[in-house]
Amino acid sequence: MNTENTKAQMRKGILEFCILSLINHREMYVSDLIDELKKGKLDVVEGTLYPLLTRLKNGEFLSYRWEESTGGPPRKYYQITEKGKLFLNELLNTWNELTASVNQITQQN
Repeated sequence: MNTENTKAQMRKGILEFCILSLINHREMYVSDLIDELKKGKLDVVEGTLYPLLTRLKNGEFLSYRWEESTGGPPRKYYQITEKGKLFLNELLNTWNELTASVNQITQQN
């Protein structure tokens, strides 16, 4: 079994949660998101991030606004919607339940 593949699948499964959590704190540009995810040891490339952001926007969990840039094309800044905040809260509850269950199971001797 390939350990790296399993670890990558686990990371992908929580990426939506992490992105919504970050944008919940402040609106963000894609490179800001990538930097913050890297700080958290989740290396993500734009090719992975853009489809996810589009899916979240189409689900009305995120919205965006354009801002002119002094050093290039306009930038798209994402913000969380009210629907996104409710979804994030559900994900947070699920995460807490899941981590408690996994910790209980994996710490049994």
